[in-house]
Amino acid sequence: MDKSILVDYLESLQSYGIPGCDCLIYKDHEPIFRHITGFADAEKTKPLSRNNTYWLFSATKLITCTAAMQLVEKGLIGLDDPVADYLPEYANIKVKDGTTVRPARNPMTIRHLFSMQSGLNYNLNAPSIKKLAEETGYQATTRQIVEALANEPLEFDPGTHFLYSLSHDVLGAVIEVVSGKKLGEYFDENIFRPLGMKNTGFKLTPEMKENLADMFEYNADTMTCTPVAGDNVYVLAPNYESGGAGLISTADDYILFLDAMCNEGVSRDGYRLLTMESINLMRQDQLHEVSKKDFELFNRPGYSYGLGVRTLIEKEKSGAKSPIGEFGWDGAAGAYALIDVENHLALFYVQHVRNCGVAYHVIHPKIRNLTYEMLGL
Repeated sequence: MDKSILVDYLESLQSYGIPGCDCLIYKDHEPIFRHITGFADAEKTKPLSRNNTYWLFSATKLITCTAAMQLVEKGLIGLDDPVADYLPEYANIKVKDGTTVRPARNPMTIRHLFSMQSGLNYNLNAPSIKKLAEETGYQATTRQIVEALANEPLEFDPGTHFLYSLSHDVLGAVIEVVSGKKLGEYFDENIFRPLGMKNTGFKLTPEMKENLADMFEYNADTMTCTPVAGDNVYVLAPNYESGGAGLISTADDYILFLDAMCNEGVSRDGYRLLTMESINLMRQDQLHEVSKKDFELFNRPGYSYGLGVRTLIEKEKSGAKSPIGEFGWDGAAGAYALIDVENHLALFYVQHVRNCGVAYHVIHPKIRNLTYEMLGL
């Protein structure tokens, strides 16, 4: 295996202005590639290392959807159940209709939350959320914020379009109600501890904070990065555990989750995270033609969207060297997760650069294809 083709590319990312990155690949439960390059700080005094922590942002969504699928497997949640069965405040949802608001024509279902067809948006400053924040002194819980969100009118009737949104935050609240545990507690008991993920969670512990890689903002015109505050704007309150974007982790931790997923839901130590039936359901295309056109705005040719994941449905259109059914997602600071069940292959690439469009449209596809070229797959 000639690792140089991928190593050379990762080293070249400095030409895009990427301060540092970490790329880790597992196959059949074994680490087969690791390359770390660049620096963890803006001053370039601390080389990036395996100890560094990162905000996962939307790579959190894969874990939330896996947790929800565990509850589906147990018969505690039905994919086509109305969300209102679990969160009663979603029984009387309203929809924007021009300059007015009307009752929704369809109930919002659990499947709509998974597949981003709920009608929710990603407005973190929605009036109901701001009002709750002020009333609670910015100490609102996950359940309280999701309850407040139900007062906001939807962008469209549930099931009629795709829109990237706070759907997985709402799904996190469903997990809390069904399990009777806080979202982080459920994750710890059913995902993190069984997989040996010791440095992943919603709370930025002193050790995590010390190892947190500096955050940067990308300027596409100049291909440069500017250091910015390392907080997470998606964490709406200290007690809010965002199922959509709230986790902190390391590359070594997160790859353990991806490794279990790509090995038909079973970890190296034999812990069954999900059944293969559930994994196949997650990577099954959930979008009708109208929603597919909405998803095209993400500029991921050849992919559609399943139950919380992008899923490869057209190889020729995508230019991907990965097989049909390869799936995963990414994060707002440029993280990239790839799960390939056919080859028992997991890949995690992480950087800490926000607003970096080149990561999604150029870097991630290139890393994906170079990986398959390197492995001769």
